[in-house]
Amino acid sequence: MTKSLGMTIVEAISEVMNDNSDGMTDKEIYNAIITKKLYKFGALDPISAVRAKLRSHCVGLDFPSASNRKVFTVVKTVNKTKYYGLISKNYNSDKSDNKDTDLSEMLPEEKMIAAYAEHRQNMKLQLLDMILDNDSYFFEKMVVDLLLKMGYGYDKSSGIVTKRTRDGGIDGIIKGDPLGLDTILIQAKRNKTTNTVQRDKIDQFIGAIGERNKGVFITTSSFSDSAIKKANNSSKNIILIDGNKLTDLMLAYGAGATVTDQIAIYKIDEDYFN
Repeated sequence: MTKSLGMTIVEAISEVMNDNSDGMTDKEIYNAIITKKLYKFGALDPISAVRAKLRSHCVGLDFPSASNRKVFTVVKTVNKTKYYGLISKNYNSDKSDNKDTDLSEMLPEEKMIAAYAEHRQNMKLQLLDMILDNDSYFFEKMVVDLLLKMGYGYDKSSGIVTKRTRDGGIDGIIKGDPLGLDTILIQAKRNKTTNTVQRDKIDQFIGAIGERNKGVFITTSSFSDSAIKKANNSSKNIILIDGNKLTDLMLAYGAGATVTDQIAIYKIDEDYFN
């Protein structure tokens, strides 16, 4: 949770960016906000709260819960660290188009649910950032590990990452039994969130599967409508997992993220008192 000192997080970020044309990291932005006392953070990880707002309002970063109002842009990237800047100087917020809505009229449990939804989305964005900051081979190993955590394969050794050359378009293999009679073939595409996977990639994947029947195509971005239609209409069992679904699964099965605490929400048992 965060506590406003007269402005929203987006306004506070924009304020400290106004006099900086070289770009600022999320940590630099947070420190500047604290120094100028523009916003009071109550979150356990306030830098993550800043990072989430930067991504949500950043040009070129589009995901289901992103804001339509783009305020920030990535000025440069140095050693995998992003430096953000304003699209235009002297940013003035439009209150009617701001996601930092007044929580004063919400019930405590509604605030908790809203905060949890924001926290979860922030974690998903951070997971995608971590994946994209690593190389494609790491991603291939990661998706094999994820499927094993989900219960596919007969034991921990049944997941295989194919060699980086001559893999024939197959990045990973999950054997469902020791003889490999029931096998899942995997393709992992580590794409920027704006790079949509097109139908031709699905065609190539189906061709690479050959006589096998089960395939999972996983990407950090999304699939075009024609790609989804091709997979659904294929005679083979092809499962598509986009970036949103991928990070959902990573959180659900503890791949790259762990649960640090759990909070229960209560309701009065009317029958008990009657």
